Order: sequence, then structure tokens, then C-alpha cells
Amino acid sequence: MALWMEKGSEPLTDNERADLEAIAALKESAAVEFKEKGNQYVKMGKKHYSDAIDCYTKAIDQKALSDCETSILFANRAHVNLLLGNHRLALTDSQEALKLSPSNIKAIYRAAKASLSLNMLAEAREYCLKGLQLDPNNEEFKNLDRQIGIKISEKEKHEAEVSKAVAEAKELVSAIEFRGLKIGKAMYGELTGLRKPELDKSNILHWPVVLLYAEVMSSDFIEDFCETDMFSVHLDIISFSMKWFILSNIFAEDQRLLWDAENNYTREFIELYYEAGSGLCLSKEKLLHCLLEGTVASHREGVGDEEKDAVENYKQHMGSPKWIKVNERRTLSDVLKEPNFTIPRIPVFYVVSKRSKFYGKFKAGKWAPPNI
Repeated sequence: MALWMEKGSEPLTDNERADLEAIAALKESAAVEFKEKGNQYVKMGKKHYSDAIDCYTKAIDQKALSDCETSILFANRAHVNLLLGNHRLALTDSQEALKLSPSNIKAIYRAAKASLSLNMLAEAREYCLKGLQLDPNNEEFKNLDRQIGIKISEKEKHEAEVSKAVAEAKELVSAIEFRGLKIGKAMYGELTGLRKPELDKSNILHWPVVLLYAEVMSSDFIEDFCETDMFSVHLDIISFSMKWFILSNIFAEDQRLLWDAENNYTREFIELYYEAGSGLCLSKEKLLHCLLEGTVASHREGVGDEEKDAVENYKQHMGSPKWIKVNERRTLSDVLKEPNFTIPRIPVFYVVSKRSKFYGKFKAGKWAPPNI
């Protein structure tokens, strides 16, 4: 039977030729019928969109229509896929339509819309310009081109902000590396948040610093501790400002901490300590990743799992904590450079009172910070 003849073979008889013509006519009629049903389903609303796609697919599968008519079928199916949010399928259908009919204006428009939804902005702009070349006064293309232009501007702005954030973080990593500082994981993340040091125009680091009252595990912040400042400056100043969190009001003669019933934590009795060997030193890449947290570049590709706990030249301290007293006449920079000081993301110093009963326990190494 002619029905089963191989593709490319010629019918040998008038009957075979007539059979093929009849089959072609049936397939063409079926394709047109499926197309019309698909159009009707689209008009019936969202509940029938899947039926419309099924009809357009069956019409295409007949392979009985001209390239121009088949292009319309692909464009129609692209339209329904756009309505359903199937943007990748819509783009594929639009491209198939354009292969058959490059001037199919509806296919070009739907390709542009699908590309925009997929954030393929360069492709969307290209399709849009092609549509405007064919129909310069088309308002739909003009409006879509404006949307694409806005998206491109937003993307360029975002990319510039990401580049700036990465550059600043890398500059900060270099400054930390140049000073020979060791940065570890945050110890009190719920207290410190995403605070991080800043590098000013004079290449001076400004650190947020945590002061932790070990006896009661209460904390205070010095929001901007310049690395060239001595500790005594921040304990002596008697003022507040929006930028600086000053401790001296707490230690003033007529003030005392609410929990300090015995008035032990006055200026003359307090001492500051840091914990030696308090953790792992982050790798350079992991440090960069940490410094980008909370910025527009926070979702930048990070380091692999093997980098998470990298130790470059410092080992985790084993055994009891070792408390090192801070000389208040030294600068923050001098203390942070101590070889046994691993900064837990931002510096943490423990405040104790030599007048308190807790002082003996602390100095004897019988107290350790809780696992937080």
C-alpha cells in the first residue's frame, strides 16, 4: 500500500498516487481542524490552555501544512506557553516558528517576551529590534523595547555594584593579610551580626569591637575602633555619638551597670583580656566570602566545602582557654597582631573586674566562654 511507502520513493501507479493525495488531504484537514480547536480552547480561558497546546501539537504532528502555516502553529503554541509561564518552551516554539517563517511578526514578539522573562536581555533586545525593523510603528514592540532597556540598565547597575563590593572586599582582605592578622569564624554571631572592618582612604582599618563581660555574659559594642587608637582612649572618653559607642559613661563615677550591685565594674577596676589560640584561621578565599556576606555580592560563587575550615598556619587551641591581659596603653593594631590572637571575625575582648570574686576564677583559667 502507498500508505507504507518509504519516504522519498515515487508512486508507481495512478492508484498509489491517488492514495497518497487522499492521505495528504486527510492530514491537512485534520491539521486545520486541530488548529481551529486549539484557537477555540485559548478563547475559553486558562482551564483549557493545556487542551489548546495538545491541539496545536497534533496539528503540527500532521506535517501537512505549508511552512508559513506551520510557523503560525508554533507561534500559537508559544503564545499559550507564555500565558502558562512556560517561558523556555515558549522561546523554543517561537524559534521553531521563525525557522519556517523568519518574518512571522508574532513569533518574533513572543520570542522577545520569552527571552525577557528568562532574563536573556541581549537576545530579547535583538528580537525586539528585528520586530521594529519589520514594523517600525508597532507599539507593542516599542513598549517591550522600553522594558528591556530598563532591565538592561538595572542589570548593568547591579553588576557595577557587585564589582565594587568584590573590589572593596578584596582590598580589605589584602589589608588584613598585609598586617599579618589571623581571622577566624565568628564566636558570637547572634551578637555581632554581619559587622566587619572598614578601610578608610588613609588605608587605616576601623573595627567594630565586642566587649564581653565574662562574669555575666553581657556585651557592649565599640562601633568604630580605629586600629591606631589606644584602648585607654575608648575607656576614658565621656561622651556619646551616633557613630561611636563609648563605654566611659558606664564606667563614670555616678554610673554603674544594672547587674553590678557591688559597683565592681568602675573605670579603675576593670581589665581587658583576649583569648589566645581561640580558633581556626580562615583561608584567604573563605575570608573573602565572609566579607561579602550582607552585600550585593553575597551570592557570588563561594569556596568549596574543602575550604570551609582551612588552616593556613595556625592550629586550633586545645585545652583550657589562655587569657592574655590587654595593656590599655597599646593600640588595637598592636594587640591584633599578636601571634596567638585569632580574631573571631571581629575582635572580642573580655571585661573583668579585679575587685570581683569572679576575677580569681577567671585568672586561674577555671572559666571558659560557652559554646555559642
